[in-house]
Parts: sequence; structure tokens; C-alpha cells
Amino acid sequence: MQPRKVPIRRCSGCGEGKPKKELVRVVRAADGAISLDLTGKKPGRGAYICPNPACLAKARKAKRLERSFNCAVPDEVYDQLEKQLAGEEGADGT
Repeated sequence: MQPRKVPIRRCSGCGEGKPKKELVRVVRAADGAISLDLTGKKPGRGAYICPNPACLAKARKAKRLERSFNCAVPDEVYDQLEKQLAGEEGADGT
């Protein structure tokens, strides 16, 4: 039996390809709402960020999430991401 293929996604901050489960997904829904997707299963356009504050800072400075979604990303989303990366929002341990 062949081993199962691990999906690889590219971080919007550092540009490094990593397994999907190691990254945090940010999703833009059909109505334009942008939110965190901790399950990785919400419908919509997704972008991935490493769970590293430096990668989030790079993505925010270069407006890479805005490019991925073709719309403006509110500061609340960045603040929520920062809280999660700092461990203030109860990380799920995966």
C-alpha cells in the first residue's frame, strides 16, 4: 500500500510550503466576510499563514492576504490572528 499524500499549502507570510495541518486558514466567504477557519472546512476562498507571528507580520506589511482575497482585510482579522498565535484564544493543540 502506498502512503497517503499529505496536502501542501504555501504560507502567505514566508512563502514556504508546509503540510496543511501545520498552517492556520483564513477564509473569505461568498458574502465577503473574512474570518479564521480553525477547522479548515469552511466554504470560501482560503489563504494560509504559519503559526508564527513573524509570518503574520510579513503578510500584513506586504498586504498578501488582501491580494489573495482581492479585497481589504479588516484590522480585526489581523488582531484575531495575533491573539491566536500568541495562544490567548485557546489553541486546539493540532
